[in-house]
Amino acid sequence: MDLGLKDKVIVVAGASRGIGLGIVDACMAEGAKLAIAARGEQALEVQRARLAAQYGESRVWAMAGDLREAATIDALVAGAEANLGPVWGAVANVGLHPCPPGFEVDDATWDAGINQNLDSAFKFARAAMRVMVPRKAGSVLMISSIAGLGALGTPVTYGTAKAAMNHLAKELARVSGKDGVRVNAIAPGNIIFPGGDWEERANGERGEAWWAWIRREVPLRRFGTPEEIGNAAAFLLSERASFITGAILPVDGGQTR
Repeated sequence: MDLGLKDKVIVVAGASRGIGLGIVDACMAEGAKLAIAARGEQALEVQRARLAAQYGESRVWAMAGDLREAATIDALVAGAEANLGPVWGAVANVGLHPCPPGFEVDDATWDAGINQNLDSAFKFARAAMRVMVPRKAGSVLMISSIAGLGALGTPVTYGTAKAAMNHLAKELARVSGKDGVRVNAIAPGNIIFPGGDWEERANGERGEAWWAWIRREVPLRRFGTPEEIGNAAAFLLSERASFITGAILPVDGGQTR
């Protein structure tokens, strides 16, 4: 199926590895132009060079920076437009801040977790919508989590922020629908990739226990992959999903009940 993403400009945050990189790969395979961003400049450049070699230097642009900061996000969107063209899609994929279990979370940790997981998504969507709304076209996608769909025992900052992100996506969808801009979210389940938390757990001392848990809790009895998130994201970003907005799509192997 042709998703109609050829030459569409898509900006992806957290794009140097894992889910973000899976989304980048899927969109570039569909012919989109990608502006990729992450905090780590070296890892980001490795991926930019790889993508440029495969698809062409003119089809990918990168910017490193702290994507929790509004000024950085605004510069990213402006840079994408200057280097690639009008922004069509934007993927808010900045998250996960260390937080201890339980309720004894100090104020600084709480504020940092909400800032990284929720505030960054709002700032990213705001920057993208500022250029999309006047053009009456565009697609914003937030990367949430199944931890935002139910209380799963995750750190309170993470699940709380992701639940709020789901609501944010729905509210922004109502605000921007009249202007032809769609806003959706994907709620990934347990996604495994090199250097990620699940790889560490699955290959650690309690690895077999984690695999048993996956086989018990996930109907498909396995982890998901960044490629699978990327495929879902490319569809939601595309015009093939033109009547989908305000949706929270679990991509979790059936884990959410």
